[in-house]
Amino acid sequence: MSTEAESGGSKKKEEPVEVEGIIREALKGRFRVEICEEGKEPNPDKPGPNVMATLAGKLRVNSIKIVQGDRVKLELSPYDLKNGRITYRLQKKK
Repeated sequence: MSTEAESGGSKKKEEPVEVEGIIREALKGRFRVEICEEGKEPNPDKPGPNVMATLAGKLRVNSIKIVQGDRVKLELSPYDLKNGRITYRLQKKK
């Protein structure tokens, strides 16, 4: 007989989906982010899907400012692809 204690004790957690996006609108405590391909500029003729996102803990604790037009990395739950968490603010191109 195998028990949970013998097999490791916990169920496997689903991994978040990481994507890149651009901040389109800053709302009160949340951001509307347009998903785009990594390293590419978004196509204005064909906009990507939009998700609502909040700041992750490290960004909030360190007071990292995010404004409209910034490129960011997001984590999306595999269960709900409409809400996400901003984990990193990418450097702006010069």
